[in-house]
Amino acid sequence: MIELIPPEFEELAAQLSPLLRAALLTLEYMDTNGPIELTPSKALKRYFVEWAAEAFAWPKYTAADLYSMNKVLNEVDFPPLVVLHDLLVGLKLARHYKGAMQISKWGTKVRHRPGVILAVLAERLLHNYDHSQHTRFGDTVFGNWDIFFNVINVETHGGCSDDHLCQVLYGSSKERDGIAHSRTKSAFYIHVLRPLVWLGLLQEHTVGDGLERERIYTKTPLWAVALKLETDRHLPVLVVN
Repeated sequence: MIELIPPEFEELAAQLSPLLRAALLTLEYMDTNGPIELTPSKALKRYFVEWAAEAFAWPKYTAADLYSMNKVLNEVDFPPLVVLHDLLVGLKLARHYKGAMQISKWGTKVRHRPGVILAVLAERLLHNYDHSQHTRFGDTVFGNWDIFFNVINVETHGGCSDDHLCQVLYGSSKERDGIAHSRTKSAFYIHVLRPLVWLGLLQEHTVGDGLERERIYTKTPLWAVALKLETDRHLPVLVVN
């Protein structure tokens, strides 16, 4: 479903995708500085977590954000790094060896090819990654990526909320379904929306405060480069005032 990013758009991909940017920085770190030490539980050691928090500058997980909730940083305190670690090892871009994570031969070969790295990250994250481990109750979502992509393509064309997407996909309403809707929305966020934001395909904007707080989603320029969808022909032309 996701197209290989053409070379002329690789810089755009690295700018828009926090996951790709973090992967490139981590591969560069290992290639330049050597293996990253692991704790006995095979988490990345604190010195690298601290470096990554500064270097990645991950939206909503910046060093300032993380230190506002933690006196010291362990891998578990930096959720995007937990997922990235899983992906790098699972995709064999890196490997665990003698108590450390080191770049693999393939990782060394492709680390200067952002389009290739984004394609394999997306394939694993969207189709072969267990997101339920990051939900509070192990919740899953119904549907498949063909449905998700085409519905999101239409509904976010002018921007829409996650509540609206859950209404369209599942008929779930916060006014009518209460806690059940909250769980549906939370699971949809973890399984679908957050991966798309981390890959740089969607942009998330938070509006309102308290109970009126909403997450609004719009497509980034990378969406049209990476995805060719059946619903593209139905999209209206946006007029910018």
